[in-house]
Amino acid sequence: MVEQSETRFGWGSVVLIWAIAVVGSVIVGGLAVGGLEVWFRDASWLGVYGALGVVLAVAVLGTLVVQLATRRPEGFVGRVSASIAGAVVIVSLAALLLAPFAAR
Repeated sequence: MVEQSETRFGWGSVVLIWAIAVVGSVIVGGLAVGGLEVWFRDASWLGVYGALGVVLAVAVLGTLVVQLATRRPEGFVGRVSASIAGAVVIVSLAALLLAPFAAR
C-alpha cells in the first residue's frame, strides 16, 4: 500500500506540470486573440510562438523543481520524461491552434 501512495503522489506532479502548460497556453492564446502588438510587444507573428516557448521553458524548469522536491528516486526519469513530453504535446497543440491568429 505504501508504494502505491508514493507512486500516485509522483504521478500527480506530472499532471501538475501538464496543468501549468495548459494554463500558460490558454493565457498566451487569450492574449494572442486580443492583439499581438499590445501584449507581446512584437509586431511580427513570431511573438506568439516566442511566448509559447516561454511557457514550455517554465514547464521544463517546473518539472525539474517539482520532481526533485518529491525526493523519490524511483521512477524519476519516467516522471520527468512524461512531464516534459506532455508539456511539449500541449504547447504544440496550442501552437497549431494559434496559427491562424498569429498569421494575421
